Amino acid sequence: MAEEDSSFVRRHWEGYKAFWGERFSFLDNYSPFIQRDKPLPSWSETDVDEFIASDPLHGPTLKTAREAAKFGAVGALIGAVSTAGVAWKYSRSLHGTALSFGAAAVFGWTFGQEVANHWLQLYRLDTMASQVKFMEWWQNKVEGQS
Repeated sequence: MAEEDSSFVRRHWEGYKAFWGERFSFLDNYSPFIQRDKPLPSWSETDVDEFIASDPLHGPTLKTAREAAKFGAVGALIGAVSTAGVAWKYSRSLHGTALSFGAAAVFGWTFGQEVANHWLQLYRLDTMASQVKFMEWWQNKVEGQS
């Protein structure tokens, strides 16, 4: 009986892993840069600008993706501050205000990203490929291969 239970659980666990592994397969693109013995050093704004200028295909896409992040940050800031202000005004509860601040920041970031997606037409671009190309470029530059 224990063998049957083990194989039943194992089969379902393997199916569960395959299901979610397929949905998060985009993380495999970043694994060579994340799962390193020695992490890559931080890059500066100058390094990003250098990549944008040097790569005519992926550079403009990376620049647009970075602009989209600003939309998300503004959305998070506006959402968090305004919602936390209303929560504080009506409840005077510190923990409620903190929770509303955090939740509204997440919702505001999401809304800002959606606005950026349409405003900057990100759905037409492969932003992940440009980010991976930048990471490859940065790795080569740091390791002295460029």
